[in-house]
Amino acid sequence: MSEKIWYKVARAVIKAGNMPFPASETLIELLRSIITEEQADFIIKVFQRKPNMNGEELNQKTDLKGEDLARMLHDLQHIGIIVGSQSKTTGITVYRLQPPFPGMFEFQLMRPGESDKEKNLAKLFDKLFGEIASATGKNYDQLIPQFKNFPPITRVVPVEEEVEPGEDIILSKEDVKELIEKYDDIALGLCYCRHEKDLINDPCKHDAPRNNCLMLGKTAKFCIEYDFGKRITKEQALRVLREAEDFGLVHKAFHIHQNPERELEAICNCCNCCCGIFQLYYRGAMPFHTLTSYIALVDEDQCVGCETCIEKCPMKAIELSNDNKAEINENTCIGCGICAHFCPQDPKAITLKRTGFRNVFVPPPRIKITP
Repeated sequence: MSEKIWYKVARAVIKAGNMPFPASETLIELLRSIITEEQADFIIKVFQRKPNMNGEELNQKTDLKGEDLARMLHDLQHIGIIVGSQSKTTGITVYRLQPPFPGMFEFQLMRPGESDKEKNLAKLFDKLFGEIASATGKNYDQLIPQFKNFPPITRVVPVEEEVEPGEDIILSKEDVKELIEKYDDIALGLCYCRHEKDLINDPCKHDAPRNNCLMLGKTAKFCIEYDFGKRITKEQALRVLREAEDFGLVHKAFHIHQNPERELEAICNCCNCCCGIFQLYYRGAMPFHTLTSYIALVDEDQCVGCETCIEKCPMKAIELSNDNKAEINENTCIGCGICAHFCPQDPKAITLKRTGFRNVFVPPPRIKITP
């Protein structure tokens, strides 16, 4: 009976997200190391069929009442298995079960610490991502078309100083400064991706800052209340973003329900050597699927073929042409602006062009799976 409980919990957390994770022994081991059997039983009773529940629905699903229910909810939020947030329109708190990624991964590794438990969690997540890569490699032709049915996880927001308004006014949702200005509640947290890499002795190749994940609005309130991040000002948040750009990091925006028309939950500042999304792509596990509003353009008259942009591009979307000029692969360019930010030419040989929302879907490299 105990084994069935853990399998059911694994299925419930997978169902809570949009990414196809296997209910493997590794995922079950992860869950066992995070929650108790009593908490697992509660999750099955409450969230097995529906990952979002308000207080009234919770009371109908569980025998726990009053202080016992409040304690259970508090404990599960403290360990980042569920997230409670209050609706602006109704004032009702809704509790969301977290999927393995994005969700559990972030909250389990957002607090600093290098204990044996944290090192074990990092190894298990790395192993889980490896299992996904193996499954994709074995079933590549069947899975890649199916991945197109899943929504993009993130939206890339370009380096602000590389975007010029001109006559075509920049939409506020495409400008990191404007995005920050919209929110009074901002939290700064540890980069869980770099923390995971540190814990498995594979540190960031950019030596990028560790504390530079920004949570906004309702997610910020939750992270501050449950000690996943600390409150910071808008000015401090903007300094974090500027520093990230100088390290060559990509601004990635996470929206509620992965819907760019909904509120922001977070802005991550990502390197391609640590970021979970980049790593799933480069390991051959999943496509790189994102929304963006820009694309890089090369001015051949200005380009001297220095290859700085090739070195800095996180998607390896730039090559030198036969004429020794930078050449952009429009199918893989995510419009992050890192190439333009680091271009040493004056005026710059690479600029960003606004395209409107563009859905970038880049299949992962086909990795040969050894028996």
